[in-house]
Amino acid sequence: MSCLNQGGHDAVCRADNGAGGVLSSGSINVPPRQPIHRDPRYYQQHSRHHGTSMEKQPPRNDPSDLVRRALDFKTQATQCYKDKKYREAIGTYHRALLEMKGLCRVLGDPDTGSKSPSSLLSTISKESLTDEQKGAVENAELECYNSLAACLLQMELVNYERVKEYCLKVLRKEGENFKALYRSGVAYYHLGDFNKALYYLKESHKQEPSDTNVIRYIQLTEMKIRRNAQREKKDDS
Repeated sequence: MSCLNQGGHDAVCRADNGAGGVLSSGSINVPPRQPIHRDPRYYQQHSRHHGTSMEKQPPRNDPSDLVRRALDFKTQATQCYKDKKYREAIGTYHRALLEMKGLCRVLGDPDTGSKSPSSLLSTISKESLTDEQKGAVENAELECYNSLAACLLQMELVNYERVKEYCLKVLRKEGENFKALYRSGVAYYHLGDFNKALYYLKESHKQEPSDTNVIRYIQLTEMKIRRNAQREKKDDS
């Protein structure tokens, strides 16, 4: 509608000849106001009449779909790692872990912040997930953390604290995991905790006695420990 008024012009309004009012002799027909219903039961009945609900129910994800998405993200991340796209791999591994935590929320545990998905899965009934699906998620979680540590070690600026954190998550479930033991030793070495570094490196050496990287780091760590001992002797004398 457009209106011109005052200033020497006749008051003119144009409006479509439709619902809401027709112009006649310069006046507008206003439709009658609908009564306001303050009783909430009216709106509940009205929404039910139109096949809708006042309270929107959150969509429920199917557990099998969440398992599939988590495994798909893990596979994509592994391919990124093989292609040396380490940043992209890190992001995709995290997506996989988020899907696993989402799975635990869907299956009834809202407090997933400080817990690992594999520890939560042990409390889930078999009706929700098969043993095969649980095993796949548990293995995928450990692979994600192990691979995240590997990706971080390839970065120009390595976050050794985070490498240690991811490796220890793996070792809590698999205490003899060679890669997690070795990378824990490397992380502790660069963090300056040489005694812990030597412990994890020697544990990894038990798994792979001929691994040259492990042997080299053991030698470096033992040399650091000897030098520190010599400094302490000089300071005491």
